[in-house]
Amino acid sequence: MLTAESFSLLQILKSDEACPGYALAAMLAVPKNKIPQLVEELESSGIEIERVSGKGYKLAREVRWFSLAAWREAMLALGAKPAEVRVLKPSELRKRQPVESTEVLLPATHPKEDGNPNHSIILRREKQVDSTSSEWLKRASRHDIHGQALLAEWQSAGRGRHGNPWLSLPEGSLTFSLGWRFATGGGFLGGLPLAVSVAVVRALSLEGFSDIALKWPNDLVHHYQKLGGILVELSGDALGPTQAVIGIGLNISLPRDSRSEISQAVTDLSKLSKGRKTPINREALLARIFVEIVRALETYAEKGFIAFASDWQKLHIYHQRQVKLLLPDGQTVKGQVVGVDANGALVLSQGNFRHRYTAGEVSLQRLEK
Repeated sequence: MLTAESFSLLQILKSDEACPGYALAAMLAVPKNKIPQLVEELESSGIEIERVSGKGYKLAREVRWFSLAAWREAMLALGAKPAEVRVLKPSELRKRQPVESTEVLLPATHPKEDGNPNHSIILRREKQVDSTSSEWLKRASRHDIHGQALLAEWQSAGRGRHGNPWLSLPEGSLTFSLGWRFATGGGFLGGLPLAVSVAVVRALSLEGFSDIALKWPNDLVHHYQKLGGILVELSGDALGPTQAVIGIGLNISLPRDSRSEISQAVTDLSKLSKGRKTPINREALLARIFVEIVRALETYAEKGFIAFASDWQKLHIYHQRQVKLLLPDGQTVKGQVVGVDANGALVLSQGNFRHRYTAGEVSLQRLEK
């Protein structure tokens, strides 16, 4: 498993020059005999390391960090308009590291009368945070984060639903959180995670990835294997406005050792893209996702989840199937999935009755035959 120390080692290593273990240990302020352990952690995370006799360690190839400039160009190619490119001061997010940021103006689904875009999207990148959503929730308590997103190459404490850990890897994941402001209260936003998941599937489809389905309430799956997840967390007044932090994680390429750390069946986009002529471009993929998500958020603000219910239901891998739900008190209920209601709650047929369950209460599992 990748740790803060092995991730720090990754940022030191180069591909064109080997560095002795004792020098690496001095730079990291760790014992020399710990370097082989950190190297193994990197290798288990998919990073190839070469051991050069008498010279030390080097990267087999340079790590391709996410490029804000490439993302910006991809956004412009999809119709966004240029905005000022700027580098934020370290004090604006974290004091220990500078934060890179770039901004584009995204065309609105419902343009203003003057034809100008409704939204400015600012993407900030850090190589390491505990959790992009945690960082953005802290920021939301002090600032308006509407249209601002944070991407991290690696999360030391990535989170999924119910506080479950979310694994992210350098080059192997696409992990980010987007802030969005709604005029309404949180009660109107119950179906937001489902609407966002529909938007992400649309984006992936436009990028050439097919047969991706959804699992209520927030998982993207391929043949029952988890491909990604969506976590929406809300803050604000009961009657509005509400700030939403939309956290999204997608598996790009998971090595075998990393898969063993995950308690469920998983897959990645690399597996789905076998036969593609071009490698997965994370910047282009994220640009497409932003375009589709913003369109979905605009539509949701105007019409609510009802605008997405039909599409979501078609994508739900468990529609009309027998499932079991794990309730907070440990009890299990079984039934047939009928669909979802206007608020995104799961509707289950149990005998002669239908019951609705909200995402915060239960966990959905496949009913084994």
